[in-house]
Amino acid sequence: MRQQSSLIVNCRVATLTGPDYGLLDDAAIAVTADGILWTGPRTDIPAAVAAFPRHDLGGRLVTPALIDCHTHIVHGGNRAGEFEMRLKGASYEEVARAGGGIVSTVRATREATEEDLVASALPRVDALIAEGVSVIEIKSGYGLDLETELRMLRAARRIGGLRPVTVRTTFLGAHATPADHKGREDAYIDDVCIPALRAAHEQGLVDAVDGFCEGIAFDTVQIARVFDVALELGLPLKLHAEQLSNLGGAALAARYGALSADHLEYLDEDGVKAMADAGTVAVILPGAYYTLRETKAPPIDLFRARGVPMAVATDMNPGSSPMCSILLAMNMACTLFRMTPEEALLGTTRYAARALGLADRGTITPGSRADLAVWNVDHPAELAYRIGFNPLHQRIIGGRI
Repeated sequence: MRQQSSLIVNCRVATLTGPDYGLLDDAAIAVTADGILWTGPRTDIPAAVAAFPRHDLGGRLVTPALIDCHTHIVHGGNRAGEFEMRLKGASYEEVARAGGGIVSTVRATREATEEDLVASALPRVDALIAEGVSVIEIKSGYGLDLETELRMLRAARRIGGLRPVTVRTTFLGAHATPADHKGREDAYIDDVCIPALRAAHEQGLVDAVDGFCEGIAFDTVQIARVFDVALELGLPLKLHAEQLSNLGGAALAARYGALSADHLEYLDEDGVKAMADAGTVAVILPGAYYTLRETKAPPIDLFRARGVPMAVATDMNPGSSPMCSILLAMNMACTLFRMTPEEALLGTTRYAARALGLADRGTITPGSRADLAVWNVDHPAELAYRIGFNPLHQRIIGGRI
């Protein structure tokens, strides 16, 4: 690690603050531990930073460090067997209704210690860090009881202390109904989910609250009860919505002023309009679409037409998206959903930051945190173009090179 005041020179900078990636050629960036002080053409370096130690990047591309704004990276076990079942013809919903899916991961997670959860998650976290990621959102939701939900959130917090990455924790108690509450979803919300949320908040373990609004999970009325408590506690909201059907989850999220609604394959135009009016980010998750072999894509053209910002994330989870590559998520967003490479990069930087409520991340501008990624590429489009290739040269995190 080097000193935290540096003048980064001889680079091409994608500021992501204007058209065409906000590109600056032959640029420089002045960084400190407190953030980015200045960026612009190398010929215009201000006198106030001209004496900073210089770090020559040899013409490489610099972008904001990447952000994975939707993951379930802390969990017990794996579901490779269910992966095989689906390939033999079972649908995701059929697997879930037969006692597999989320509930099977619940069993493995409840049996895991906090140390087990941290140890199993770290290799997946390291894979994301190696691709230039500086922020990872980590959800609970595989405990479905108070003790295990808190254990998952504690494990997530520990990861942020063990690795040079910012972790944002999301309480997802309303993810599924455990076996001991089968058919009693309302009782689960009242007796388990909401008390666990209150306990997580009291212990400082939660940054946001999420839910799964779907026929195999919870309806809008049940989710609203969880959201009401989250707002009472001053916590921002997110929602898994319209992944397998349209229950009006995205419109509900918009009414509550949610940061994001995620998945959205079955979202209609009214839901898109509600999100646009509320400023709710659409989080696009191509990994689940790919793994589940879905055929209905999210309404990308409607998001564009209505000006809904689109984030892109891995949705890393043991069942429907066992993917630990943010670069692959960007490529999939382009190839499967016809997003542009610029939209994919914005989706893993500027709009991913917005989906997490992080105002100081995702762009290269004065006042932003100095989290940067340096790439061995000539143009930003290359980041979404290649498959199975990592061009990261180095990360600059909190001003440290």
